[in-house]
Amino acid sequence: MNEAPHLTFDLDSPGVSTGHLVVPKGADCDSLSLPVFSCNRGEGPALLITGGNHGNELQGPVLARRLVEWLPEAQRCGRIIIVPEINPLAVQAWTRNTPIDGKNLNRVFPGRSDGSVSERIADAISRLLLPMVDTVLDLHSFGPTWDCAPSIISHPIADIDQMTKTVSISKAFKLPVTLLWEHNETDGMFDTCVHRQGKTFICTEFGGGVVSAEALTLYEAGVRNGLIALGLVAGKAEYPTFRQQKSGQTLETTASDQLKSPSPGIFEPRCSVMDEVKQGDVVGVLHPMGSLSAASIDIRAQSKSIVFAIRSAMYVQSDEEVAILARPLAH
Repeated sequence: MNEAPHLTFDLDSPGVSTGHLVVPKGADCDSLSLPVFSCNRGEGPALLITGGNHGNELQGPVLARRLVEWLPEAQRCGRIIIVPEINPLAVQAWTRNTPIDGKNLNRVFPGRSDGSVSERIADAISRLLLPMVDTVLDLHSFGPTWDCAPSIISHPIADIDQMTKTVSISKAFKLPVTLLWEHNETDGMFDTCVHRQGKTFICTEFGGGVVSAEALTLYEAGVRNGLIALGLVAGKAEYPTFRQQKSGQTLETTASDQLKSPSPGIFEPRCSVMDEVKQGDVVGVLHPMGSLSAASIDIRAQSKSIVFAIRSAMYVQSDEEVAILARPLAH
């Protein structure tokens, strides 16, 4: 019989508590102990903050540790639970997927107690942490090969009231972009699991692979705004500065807004994040490397739009995404 996942401390204890979420061993590896922080100030909203879902997105774990430092003094009510690294195996290997089973943790929720290690992590979170909260904030950063606008991303939700609430809270973070992303690959995602329980899920995408002091300051300001909006922290929310501006936009993107490479080669970006482009504008250039006689290929915008995310200069394969465009959300 498999050992059950468990916490080494009582989340209902008042005040600040720390301990571990123990993920049982399986056929593929020994048990894992995920550090957990809890600040319980009684009545009020209950929030779970997670980082390290994808191991090559390190802004989340760093920011989560920063929150642990100042929340005990700042939190006024409710409950906040923080797990800085929900996938330590991937974080330590700096890989998107879990190196032991090759699975994307963000595609296996709600998990399985008798599954591979990724599935056991998802199962432990789903069983022990999700029942304790009404909102989840999952800290992502789009991955190291992309530059993207610091944003809160939501996928379309069938429940209109739940969708409206999610977008409203997302805007309150006052990050440069609040994005509604029509995404085809949602099976097993953390947010899908949370939505099915009737709870609110907020996902950050913190601007790509660079962990800089300036970027972390911006991200931390956005998360503080979110905590203020949820009523957990006192203060006045303000737009953080991004590209010399203090403002936010609400955008939407669909599958047709994803520009892909027509062949293998080196992708050269010709635009920057948040640039406005018109139909026919060159977003980037694909340079084939197999032959000097092969002409470079312009990759153009299909319509008037805004550059939400763009690949760093890198070698890409055929049909691989190189840019994601967006446009103002139609109300």
